[in-house]
Amino acid sequence: MLLKPGVDISRLNREIRRFLTKADAIYTAYDEDFVVTSTYEGTHGPSSLHYADDAIDAGLPKKYKSEIFSGLRNINPAKYDVVNEGDHYHAEFDPH
Repeated sequence: MLLKPGVDISRLNREIRRFLTKADAIYTAYDEDFVVTSTYEGTHGPSSLHYADDAIDAGLPKKYKSEIFSGLRNINPAKYDVVNEGDHYHAEFDPH
């Protein structure tokens, strides 16, 4: 797992950290770098889970976008929401 300069994962809550570990394994299986591009820093919507330390943004892979996105969405969908925002993936711990 790589971090975009200025990104801090130290405040992330346990459940979203578990997602990071699983997401990194998915990217690695496709020989891609998993790059976290945002946690709480930056500008997000007022009710964003980024500010609750329960959300991350990640860079898109160079290849295998649909396979990796599918893999991310299948990481315990009862706990995690993953959205393709076009220029990045957004993931959050949000148990239903």
